[in-house]
Amino acid sequence: MINEPRADAIWRNTMRGDVAVPIEHPQGADGRRLAPSLRPGMRPGMRPGELARRALRRLRGAALAVLMAAQIMAPAAQAGERVTVAAAADLKFAMDEIVADFRRVHPNDVVEVVYGSSGKFATQIRQGAPFDLYFSADIAYPRALEADGLALGPTRPYAVGRIVLWSNTRDARALRLQDLADPAIGRIAIANPRHAPYGKRAEEALRAAGVWDAVQPRLVQGENIAQTAQFVQTGNAAVGVIALSLALNPALAGQGGYHLIDAALHEPLEQGFMLTRQAEGKALATAFADYIGNAAARAVLARYGFELPGEKAAPTPDAK
Repeated sequence: MINEPRADAIWRNTMRGDVAVPIEHPQGADGRRLAPSLRPGMRPGMRPGELARRALRRLRGAALAVLMAAQIMAPAAQAGERVTVAAAADLKFAMDEIVADFRRVHPNDVVEVVYGSSGKFATQIRQGAPFDLYFSADIAYPRALEADGLALGPTRPYAVGRIVLWSNTRDARALRLQDLADPAIGRIAIANPRHAPYGKRAEEALRAAGVWDAVQPRLVQGENIAQTAQFVQTGNAAVGVIALSLALNPALAGQGGYHLIDAALHEPLEQGFMLTRQAEGKALATAFADYIGNAAARAVLARYGFELPGEKAAPTPDAK
């Protein structure tokens, strides 16, 4: 008669995968250990230790099956939605913060933002570009797309921008638009007025100040307002007419001051966004659009100098 294995069976850590395998030592009726050839589960001719090795192989097979199942199921459990946002370049730093905050609530989802010229984005959307949301520095662009049936719902205003004189080589706080007529100032950077709303407003302000003809030969035009700021940063222009939102970014604020241009010298930079037809059926796109209107997102926009819909504009002093 063979006793059942003792409850205190000896466990050893094998060197093969650090898997703990029970090494059972059954006893005969007289209390003595049975010879390996008589142990339960062993067949005649089986070498000592073969039973443990077979048990180890079975454990490994089961573990591998569990691992493979987990790897197959993981993408389904972790994968989220993905949306692409086309945003005006003046939103670069504010939008990066807003997206980071949004991701904390939607950790499995991806919001990819492409920055550039509002006018060029509008053209690309007409041509079928795969953008789910479109944030324009001029609300006229998304409203025109909406009128042509390319929007999913109405255009929403989200901010009003401001333009400033900025330089990293001179004290722009002391500059006024009239000073730009002096050839000693050197080259002046603005965004391309043909497709960049900030460039249009810069031209309007320079014309209203009576210096457009004097500065036009010295103008350097960026494809968007971010590139305009880069022209000044890299020394390709001495002064730039850029977005206040960029001048307030720590990277630029630490390099030079700015002068806030009188808003009465140009048309308002009313900005708006829309969901495109590409966003149809995408819950993430709707959730992000709604998030733009909440208190956290509005606070970020206000911190970067944007005036907010429904709120009285606070005075923005020149940088010190």
